[in-house]
Amino acid sequence: MDYKKSKAPLTTVPLDTSKLDAETGNIYETVVIIAKRSNQISMELKEELNKKLEEFTYYSDNLEEVFENREQIEISRFYERLPKSTLIALQEYYEGEIYYRNPAKEES
Repeated sequence: MDYKKSKAPLTTVPLDTSKLDAETGNIYETVVIIAKRSNQISMELKEELNKKLEEFTYYSDNLEEVFENREQIEISRFYERLPKSTLIALQEYYEGEIYYRNPAKEES
């Protein structure tokens, strides 16, 4: 998924808890689902950022190059401006884009 085009808010918003547990029937289960998806999103974003920043790694110790690399600073700022992974996961949950299953419920 392209997280750069996410409709998630950039700041924290109040939540309607009745809307959260409507699908699962248990708010704690919903929070676990959103938390696990949030961890997946943050890992994907971290890997993507590290791949882009690898282009700027220097194997020599030159402090002037490290402090004057504007492209690297802009890439880092772009990722800092993205919505937090928890907000993206919450938006995906509201839109029904998260697939989850509970093996304990499937057995019974």
